[in-house]
Amino acid sequence: MPETLAVPPFSARIVERLSVGATSRRERVIHSLDGLEAPVHPNALATTGTRLWQCLQDELPDGLGSVDFLLGLDAGGILPTVSLAGAAQLPYKIAWKLHLPLDGAVRFSEPHAMRTDVFAYGIAPGQRIILVDDEITTGRTLADLTRRLREAGAVPLAAACLVEDTTCGARELLTALDLPLVSLTTIEGEA
Repeated sequence: MPETLAVPPFSARIVERLSVGATSRRERVIHSLDGLEAPVHPNALATTGTRLWQCLQDELPDGLGSVDFLLGLDAGGILPTVSLAGAAQLPYKIAWKLHLPLDGAVRFSEPHAMRTDVFAYGIAPGQRIILVDDEITTGRTLADLTRRLREAGAVPLAAACLVEDTTCGARELLTALDLPLVSLTTIEGEA
């Protein structure tokens, strides 16, 4: 008989970043899916995607309607995007810090990063998109992405994240843009 593996609850916290550049944030949100402190079992990835999909359905009572795809952000957003895509049975794309000669390019900014330019490709008018990242602090990256997608005629429906740092105003910024923010968990405070 196969052994049943218990999946630990999702957890997150803020830690101080060492050796950071002048434009980088001094703190970093780390969480139980990033593999920094402990190995991650694939069941934890699947369970987290299912929980995040349930949060999206619960917190958006009017529903999402049809969704064309999820758009995850380079690096930290890859794991939650893949896990959410599996749970929701939706296709996904990833925005990368690569400037390539591909159609439908939308350029946006991640202002706190060392390399600030990020590109989403294959964006077309009318596409209905859920934005996904692992953590949201200020919300400035998702706000810029939302504006650029709308300029291209796409329809950002919501933003989903694993962790929201509630002290930096991201929710208010995205609400002002009429973009619902759905978080699996929230944290407050500095390292």
